[in-house]
Amino acid sequence: MPIISEAQEYHEEDLFVDLRRTFGRRLFLKCEGFNFAGSIKLKAARAMVEAAEASGVLRPGSILVESSSGNLGVALSILAASKGYQFVCVTDNRCNLATKQLIESVGGTVYTVTEPAAEGGFLGARLRLVRELCESDERYVWLNQYANPNNALAHYRSTAPAIAARFPDLKVAFIGAGTTGTLMGCARYFKEKRPDVTVVAVDAVGSVTFGGPSLPRMIPGLGTGVRPPLLDRSYIDDVVHVAEAETIRACRRLAARGFLFGGSTGTVISGALRWLDEHAPGEELTAVAIAPDLGDRYLDSVYHQGWVEEIYGSAALADEFERPEEVAMMSSTGGVR
Repeated sequence: MPIISEAQEYHEEDLFVDLRRTFGRRLFLKCEGFNFAGSIKLKAARAMVEAAEASGVLRPGSILVESSSGNLGVALSILAASKGYQFVCVTDNRCNLATKQLIESVGGTVYTVTEPAAEGGFLGARLRLVRELCESDERYVWLNQYANPNNALAHYRSTAPAIAARFPDLKVAFIGAGTTGTLMGCARYFKEKRPDVTVVAVDAVGSVTFGGPSLPRMIPGLGTGVRPPLLDRSYIDDVVHVAEAETIRACRRLAARGFLFGGSTGTVISGALRWLDEHAPGEELTAVAIAPDLGDRYLDSVYHQGWVEEIYGSAALADEFERPEEVAMMSSTGGVR
C-alpha cells in the first residue's frame, strides 16, 4: 500500500467486480469509490484545481465555489481542506444529508437551492446562484465542472487507460452521463486508441442531456436539467435511458449480494443489462461499466424502504431479475430478462 501525505494522493484504480453471479451476464464493474472522497469525482476535482493553480486563476485567498449534486462537492471540499482554500458548494434539496455533513465536516459551506428555475430546473437555479456569488466577490473561483475540459481530461488520462489495460478484449464500455466529464474523457480515449470499443452512454429518464424532455428526478448523480457544454455526441455510439425505479431495483439486487453501490451505479448497470440483452443476446462480449461511488450516502434514499415506496411505489422494490439460484442456469444462455 502507498504512503501518502495528502488525501487526494490515493485512488484505487484497478478494482473490478465480475457481475456474472449477480446478474448472469459477462459484465465487469470498475469501482471508483475507494478514495478519501468516496467517488470518481476526486479525479476531476484534482485535475481542475491543479490546472486553475497552474494558470494563476486559483491562488492563496481564493474561495472555491461549485454547483454539485454531491460527489464533486465532497471531492472539492477535501481538496480545499488539503490546500488551504475556502469552499462553497451550491446544491439543491435532492442532495442527501450525509453528503452535506461530509462537506461541512472538513470546513466547507453548503448552500441549498430549494426552488427550481423556470429554465433549467434545479441545475439552472444552482448555476444562477454560483454566478451571483462570483459577481459579488472577486475572490470566488468557479471551476465549472460542466464546461471545464480538465474534467474530461482526467478520465482520458486515467480511467479509460486503466480499463483498456485490464481488458485488452473489451468490446463495450457503459458510462453514465452527468456532467459528461467521465463519459467524454473515456469516449475520446476509446475512439482514438481503441476504436473497436463501442461506447454506450447511460442517462436517467427525465434528463435533457441527449435531447429528451425534462422530468422530475429524485436520485442525484446522473442526468441534467441543462445540456452539458462538454458533451460531443459524435464520440458516443449509443444512448440508453433508465427510469429511476429500475435504478432502485439494480441497486438492491447488488446489495443482496453484499455490494452497496450508489444510485448512478444502479442506473448504469440497469442500462448495460438492457443494452446487452437487445444487442448481444446469448453472446459473451467483454463489457465494462463504471461505478462512480459507493452506497453509504444513499441509505436515506435508494436503500430506505419508506422513501422508495413514497416516491416510486412498492413496485420499485420488486426484483425484476432472476433469483440468484437461477443465475447459474442462465449463464450459458444469455443473461437477464
